[in-house]
Amino acid sequence: MLNHYETLVLMSPELAEEGRKDILANLTGIIERDGGVIGLVDDWGIRTLAYPVRKLTRGHYVRIDYTAPGAVVAELERNIRITDGLFKFVTVRLDDAPAAAPSVEEA
Repeated sequence: MLNHYETLVLMSPELAEEGRKDILANLTGIIERDGGVIGLVDDWGIRTLAYPVRKLTRGHYVRIDYTAPGAVVAELERNIRITDGLFKFVTVRLDDAPAAAPSVEEA
């Protein structure tokens, strides 16, 4: 069963553009290799952080939207943890379609 996920990754602002592209190619490759489908790779760019992370006050954010089996998330997160230049990440499972609120007439 395929689920819809979103992973937000915080990268070091000191990474060169080519380094960021290599990391993203690796992460999207893991998803596709294990039966997932990439929906969108949204590069948010360098942003100021709410608090310092590894003594840095800025970070490069990238959001990856994909559909994949649940096991892919575990493999993706394992690779994120061991990749240099990635500071933090969060993965959430998204609803496929939002449930409609019941109308007043139905209640």
